[in-house]
Amino acid sequence: MALPEQLLLSDLLKRRVRCDQGLEHGQGVMVWMHPPVHRVLGWVSRPSMFGNRRAVWRLDQLAALLDLEVQVQGDPAETDQETVERLPTLIDAALLDRQQQPIATVVDAVLDLATGRIGDYLVSRSDPRLPGSSRWRLAPERIVDQQPGRVCTALASLDDLPMARASVRQEFWRRSRQWREQVQQVGERFESRLEGWLEEPPWDAAASRLADWQSELPADEVPPDADDWTGPEPWDQDSWDGPEQGEERQDDPWV
Repeated sequence: MALPEQLLLSDLLKRRVRCDQGLEHGQGVMVWMHPPVHRVLGWVSRPSMFGNRRAVWRLDQLAALLDLEVQVQGDPAETDQETVERLPTLIDAALLDRQQQPIATVVDAVLDLATGRIGDYLVSRSDPRLPGSSRWRLAPERIVDQQPGRVCTALASLDDLPMARASVRQEFWRRSRQWREQVQQVGERFESRLEGWLEEPPWDAAASRLADWQSELPADEVPPDADDWTGPEPWDQDSWDGPEQGEERQDDPWV
């Protein structure tokens, strides 16, 4: 399986390591990084559940990425747990805002496999071990200062960061806020239309609509006004009765 260009650090650590000789070297336990330049150098695996021995792998030893394991080339550098604990890292460090108050925890990182550079850190407000927790992207440029276990920023809150993955609760809150805004916009439009109807009398509105309708008709189809009406005169009994007995119409063709 070909290696992707970018990879989450957690996806690398949760897989078991198998070398080109077919030997298994345990699952990844922590990252080996250089925090000042935000670059990952490799990772550490634990070959056995019992014992103090640890295997350190360089990032360029990664050969393939499978569903449950990673394949590496070459031999690891062996060390112990005490030495591993002294390796500097920003993972699991507390994220501080501009008031130096903790607002989240650095739980993951987006890794460029070609260079080892960290594109973004992923921070979480809740326990990262809880499934479905939200993630925010923290660019390395947003970090003002970094110390062991602490990452200082000039953020006012997590809302200043773009969200990488929303939890079910966060997604429901975001959608409900959009629904409230849409309902408010519909209510404002209806209120403005209602105010326009109340300000304009209904007969003026009808006359305006009639004038608009007449302006759209051809000239020969526009109905005349009441003052210009030239239709038949009102009903006249004498004019509609036939000639009296003994009289004949001069123009009657049937005579």
